[in-house]
Amino acid sequence: MALAVTGLTVHYGAVAAVSDVDIEVADGEVVALLGPSGCGKSTLLRAVAGLERPGAGAVCWDGADLAGLAVHRRGFGLVFQDGQLFPHRDVAGNVEFGLRMAGVDRTARAERVTELLTLLGLDGYQRRRITELSGGEQQRVALARALAPRPRLLLLDEPLSALDRALREQLALDLARVLRVSGSTALVVTHDHDEAFTLADRVALMRAGRIVQTGRPEQVWRAPADQQTAAFLGCTTFLPATVAAGVASCALGPVEVPAPDGPVLLGLRPTALRSDHGGRLRGETLARVHRRDHVRLRVRLAEWPEPVDAVAGIADAPEAGDPVRLCLDPDGVAVLSRP
Repeated sequence: MALAVTGLTVHYGAVAAVSDVDIEVADGEVVALLGPSGCGKSTLLRAVAGLERPGAGAVCWDGADLAGLAVHRRGFGLVFQDGQLFPHRDVAGNVEFGLRMAGVDRTARAERVTELLTLLGLDGYQRRRITELSGGEQQRVALARALAPRPRLLLLDEPLSALDRALREQLALDLARVLRVSGSTALVVTHDHDEAFTLADRVALMRAGRIVQTGRPEQVWRAPADQQTAAFLGCTTFLPATVAAGVASCALGPVEVPAPDGPVLLGLRPTALRSDHGGRLRGETLARVHRRDHVRLRVRLAEWPEPVDAVAGIADAPEAGDPVRLCLDPDGVAVLSRP
């Protein structure tokens, strides 16, 4: 079984929120729609669900066009940012709702609820009130409710964005595990590339209503389609280079890259330049900002006209105005075709 979206276009008045989009999701595959707010990814998901009427194109399942098929007849499960749980029902009542609508008997419903709550780390929560749950627990219940009827496609629209970062990271790991254990076919909307790369088998990057790149997470991360995509994925410095035998030579020195020989454009994320007492690059620290597990630096280098971003350990990060030495780390380097 598979989802196939072809030539899909959705207009809001004169504005094309989604423009001529093609995308497929194979059976058992998790695909993330990744892009900045307002790029059209949620509109695309809503059109797949049947909540938005396309102006052109088709949404098909196993070759059958779903046009005109009501939302509740598509066999898709939906999870939204706020969960949209029923506050007057307890946890079990929420999870079993779709099963009740399908006429599943009480014993089978109870078994399925127990199975899913155990899978999601909520064993024993059946009689809890929704108002007694944390935000993360509520999202787990929303996921269990969506999974309960065994949907042929699970649609998740920013399911973790309302949570704080630490909880979001943990729940992303848990969600990735649940999707794989359950064998779910899923389309996930997110603006967070860490979340997309944790959850997805493939990532489809959207910008201004169009999909600009699709590939496995490591492919998209290592080789963004263009400079705008690379900037969205965290690259802050771009410089020309020439690749020979797997080594790119640029103004900041040589760095190993998985790219064929020839001219390229390197995109450097802050982690591409690391504080190192033995580093060959010398500079002056202009500013520093503490992050959770590192310090972000802004550095002026002699080798490059523009200030660059770099990272340092919390214990030995230089102060603003201090000299600093940096080394190139290939893990933070993306390779783009030379424009």
